[in-house]
Amino acid sequence: MTGRIHSWDLSTGVDGPGTRFVLFVSGCPLRCLYCANPDTWHMRDGRQASVDEVMTEIGKYRDFVTTAGGGVTVTGGEPLLQPEFTGSVLRRCKEAGLHTALDTSGFLGARASDALLADTDLVLLDIKSFDIGTYRRLTGAGLAPTLTFATRLDRLGVPVHIRYVLVPGWTDDPAAVDALGAFLAGLGNVDRVDVLPFHKLGAHKYDALGIGFPLRDTPVPAPELTERVREQFREHGLRAL
Repeated sequence: MTGRIHSWDLSTGVDGPGTRFVLFVSGCPLRCLYCANPDTWHMRDGRQASVDEVMTEIGKYRDFVTTAGGGVTVTGGEPLLQPEFTGSVLRRCKEAGLHTALDTSGFLGARASDALLADTDLVLLDIKSFDIGTYRRLTGAGLAPTLTFATRLDRLGVPVHIRYVLVPGWTDDPAAVDALGAFLAGLGNVDRVDVLPFHKLGAHKYDALGIGFPLRDTPVPAPELTERVREQFREHGLRAL
């Protein structure tokens, strides 16, 4: 089994619990205006790698990540664009006794088999907006598949961390945040909501690729705005960080 990958790295605190081996796969069907990794959009820009090669690399860090309370996170790009490859990596990690996490927009959630999800200890689910029009303008795609996937994860009992990128003028509308909070409160598997302030750390990648960064002039959110949004989620009984 082979797949197209972009890179791998070690990460602490932002890609699941503990210190984690993070595998970035190539290819994504969305074009989020704030995307920090435009270099992962196209599968052709990645390199071919076998599951065995990936597991050999993971093995080098196995003791380190397990001692640090971590595991392996498959992200991208969009891992479910390559469901067989992603599923094979997750299964091999589970067989090795490693905690597994899948970072996904949920847009291709229908491609995730029940077996793949059974090998996933945690899903990091990126919900970009709860307003249908805003979601489409922000990502170029529809919101419904992500919500369907969220309810399926609840039905299967797969733990979820929601990731919500806060972009001033885009995802800070109080009514939309409140509606998302109500939706999430109706699920029984959401452990936490991470409100992630929009940043421009990937702007240089757009420059290197010769494409415009759509939100270059958008301000980062003030701490007060970030706390307001977190508090809105808390008002629905959710743990928001």
